[in-house]
Amino acid sequence: MRRRATAPFGAAVAAAAAVGRLVVQPRMGFPDVPGMQAGLQAVHAADATTVGTITLDSYTRVGDHASARKALDDGSDLNGFPIVAHGAGTTRRMIGAVGASADFAIQVRHGSPLPLGIVQALLDAGLDATEGGPVSYCLPYSRTPLARAVDAWADSCELLADQVEGAHLESFGGCMLGQLCPPGLLVALSLLEGIFFRQHGLRSVSLSYAQGTSFGQDVDAIGALRRLAGEFLGDLQWHVVLYTYMGVFPRTPAGALSLLRDSAVLAAVTGTERMIVKTPAEAHRIPTVADNIQALEEAARSAEAAAGLSPGLLGLDAGTARGDNPVYAEARALVDAVLHLDADVGKALLQAFAKGYLDVPYCLHADNAQRSRSGIAPDGTLQWLSVGSMPLPPLNAASGTGAQRLRADDFLDMLSYVQRRYDDAALEELPTDTPRTPLPTSLAKD
Repeated sequence: MRRRATAPFGAAVAAAAAVGRLVVQPRMGFPDVPGMQAGLQAVHAADATTVGTITLDSYTRVGDHASARKALDDGSDLNGFPIVAHGAGTTRRMIGAVGASADFAIQVRHGSPLPLGIVQALLDAGLDATEGGPVSYCLPYSRTPLARAVDAWADSCELLADQVEGAHLESFGGCMLGQLCPPGLLVALSLLEGIFFRQHGLRSVSLSYAQGTSFGQDVDAIGALRRLAGEFLGDLQWHVVLYTYMGVFPRTPAGALSLLRDSAVLAAVTGTERMIVKTPAEAHRIPTVADNIQALEEAARSAEAAAGLSPGLLGLDAGTARGDNPVYAEARALVDAVLHLDADVGKALLQAFAKGYLDVPYCLHADNAQRSRSGIAPDGTLQWLSVGSMPLPPLNAASGTGAQRLRADDFLDMLSYVQRRYDDAALEELPTDTPRTPLPTSLAKD
């Protein structure tokens, strides 16, 4: 077993959860060592319970390490940290210089469908955590055949499990194209990748969910995810990670801060252990370290303020927040259908996409059936317009859903739904420095 250069990632989140603290995390990656080191040090010093992030560059994500090395040598700009090109020794020394190895956990984030080289590099550098999955890092980001990604992720999981006891892997399944994907499918994909990770030896996992268009539906979705994780992964160390909305972000500072705060309230109300933030700068430019620290501290304060809230106090049914809701029923139907296809989860996933049992709306990957469609209902929830061949109840006009042809302007309107909602609300609110009750904007408008 390898020796870690940082605190164990899964254990760090579990320790924070045990004392009621939400762990907040940025997306942060800089190409040079001084910049990356300074970013990690700032995150560690923030007035919040944090874990660090090393986000990798695009060349490294696709395995073009020679181009990453050349960019470093030429002083060309990169959009992340080239961990392979820098080498294990450089990365390990950088982590050591952060001065927080005993109590600061770091995750490597990348986006690669073929991550074996990245996993080897992070292990060589003394790190123990990354994220992705055979579906979630293949379909949205690449043209890599799904079968090839499944094999690569199986090898990567086994390498992690073999090299570091308690190594941690986060499924990105609850985030892929999440801004227009009904939550039942996101929950099912996240859980299925978690089961895949366990099959290949990992004992510490996290399951993701991306904040959507309706606070109430998001509460149901996280409740469903937690219930399913308890049912299928109860023998593992696991936690849930919530992503602040990943679609088009509000352009006004007040609207962006309101959306960030609402995601922190959502995390607090649902018992979510970790949250990945976005910053008010998202709509305009690449966030700086200072932008990220502001977002981390704002999220931590909002979660703390909402710690006494419950779904009932927000007018939501407490039972649905525990997973007794339609999102659970839909996700469970998808999970059961996939797991019945083959005892090997990787083979089951391949068959499920081939049969259309899993079908991500608006995803153009060749291995996706592309028969499902979804839309935003009048109440702000994400609903199916067409389920294709997925094993879900048929849609009809009486339910208010059903197949319909979307025009280009309809699609664009849905993509900007959250941005418009929060920006419009911001124009009606008090100045941004006025304290406000943590009642989610999206809930108030539902």
